[in-house]
Amino acid sequence: MNKLGGYLRLMRPLNCVMMGFAVLVGATLVRIVPSDSFWLNLAYGFFTGFTLTAASMAINDYYDRDIDAINEPKRPIPSGAVKPKEALAFTFFLTAIGLILAFLTSVSCLVLALASWAISVSYTTVGKRSGLPGNFLVAACVAVPFIYGNLAVAGTIELNVLLFASMAFLSVTGREITKSIVDVQGDKAQKMGTVAVRFGEKKAAYAAVLFFWLAVALSPLPLLLNLVSFWFIPFVAPTDIGLIASSLMLLRDYSRENARKVKNMVLLWFLLGLLAFITGALTRN
Repeated sequence: MNKLGGYLRLMRPLNCVMMGFAVLVGATLVRIVPSDSFWLNLAYGFFTGFTLTAASMAINDYYDRDIDAINEPKRPIPSGAVKPKEALAFTFFLTAIGLILAFLTSVSCLVLALASWAISVSYTTVGKRSGLPGNFLVAACVAVPFIYGNLAVAGTIELNVLLFASMAFLSVTGREITKSIVDVQGDKAQKMGTVAVRFGEKKAAYAAVLFFWLAVALSPLPLLLNLVSFWFIPFVAPTDIGLIASSLMLLRDYSRENARKVKNMVLLWFLLGLLAFITGALTRN
């Protein structure tokens, strides 16, 4: 593996593109007439999400280099493609680019970008072993880009974006708790304080379902508050049904194998819910 390939793998480009796309989605949920500044801020927003995500991936590999040397020896740092000090310097470089782009967008975007970076670093350094607080940090990292996209193009945070970010936060928290059931044996060996390790798989399943159902409970609000069009319903209805069905599956069988299935299914429902908000926002009067 050459040096450039090592840096690219360190960034995890697909994750970076996904977070940049989340910023774009947050912008599409805003009712605003596009202008030159709109498109410029949209570009800044995408690359802010891209570079800060890349930085968080690099710092994560830096802190996990000893564990990866055992579990993932082919990753850039344990394989020797990128030295630890190089990974740390690359992290600071990517962070600087992301924060400069945020500042060029607006001061409020810079503040939110700094907060998002702090959340990401907190998870990497201490949050992984903290259990539920760590789950909240992961969920926040997923929810913030949507809010950032809204803020970048509109300068404010609209209610429909806030509702979607809240539903994303709740469903991702439930998914992370479900994941703790899947990883319970390895987490016990690493002395992780996950919900499944601390309280057992059954209670972890009930906790995950609580967050899934809270997300479902919020789903009618965008339509009731006239924030989306009727076309929100054909997409959000199967999302809610899917989350409820997945929850019942998990409650009936909270084994590692079934929890893995539910975890993967929830990602599908999340993407379908995202489509519901985009469709509802773009077709409203």
